[in-house]
Amino acid sequence: MTNPLIVLVGPTASGKTSLALRLAEEFNGEIVSCDSVAVYRGMEIGTAKPSQEERSLIQHHMIDVAWPDEACTAGDYSRQAREALSGITERGHLPIVAGGTGLYLRALIDGLFPSPPTNPDWREHLRHRAETHGAAYLHRILTRLDATAAAAIHTNDVPKVIRAIEVSLAAKQPLTQQWQKGRDELTGYRILRLGLDPPRPLLYERINQRAAAMFDRGLIEETERLIERYGRDCRPLTSLGYAEAAAVLRGELTREQAVVQAQQGHRNYAKRQATWFRREAGIHWLKGVGGDPGITEQARQLVAQHLNANNPSS
Repeated sequence: MTNPLIVLVGPTASGKTSLALRLAEEFNGEIVSCDSVAVYRGMEIGTAKPSQEERSLIQHHMIDVAWPDEACTAGDYSRQAREALSGITERGHLPIVAGGTGLYLRALIDGLFPSPPTNPDWREHLRHRAETHGAAYLHRILTRLDATAAAAIHTNDVPKVIRAIEVSLAAKQPLTQQWQKGRDELTGYRILRLGLDPPRPLLYERINQRAAAMFDRGLIEETERLIERYGRDCRPLTSLGYAEAAAVLRGELTREQAVVQAQQGHRNYAKRQATWFRREAGIHWLKGVGGDPGITEQARQLVAQHLNANNPSS
């Protein structure tokens, strides 16, 4: 016997949170976040987490499960998220995985490959390259080694870029090809995959508004508090929004410049997310934003059909 599972993906600011909440309300669901930064406590404004009110209405999982100075890898996420899925199904509720971190979703659904041994010398060499030549230089190296992995990892996420390069070099094979080896796939679920695909002008307008609103809500102040507690080298603070806010605190950008840079960064990230998810098979694409009534109705019908189906739909 298999249990139904809904997976909702899409680029940043496409309305995933709104749609996931509507579906959870109608189908007695619980939401499993799939966001590599929302896992960290204290990072509220820059992550666009569901509000406390939304979290009180629908139970959420994989939000605030680690401190910013703790590692939370794709493997860590996969193990904890699978435990959350089991608990949701045991309670007789519908699990809804919603988010935009493609690597974490792949780890959850497809499992991870056996990782080759680490090489401290290579890692230190790559760190030195990042410090002397910049994060973009290192990201270009990864693009030459594995363009698919590079599309999924943000340029400023130097530790993930280094790890992807290190693994590709150690195995003499691109990281994404290694994902096909010996993976522990998720079993016991029949999955309906939904994807939000808003028109690009509308998506970019929403991205620009969201990025500006983060600064209006106090992103710089939140970043300052996080730096005071965890230090400037805390890895999650290199993520979009926080990196620009930290640059303001260092006097490298004005607030206005930081907003513009964050907006551009989020738009670029949305392009990479779209590229990643377009490669995934079996996604039912919804041509709009999650808050649109028409999109909600399309998703509702697909979920209802999936729940009533006798045979696996994906």
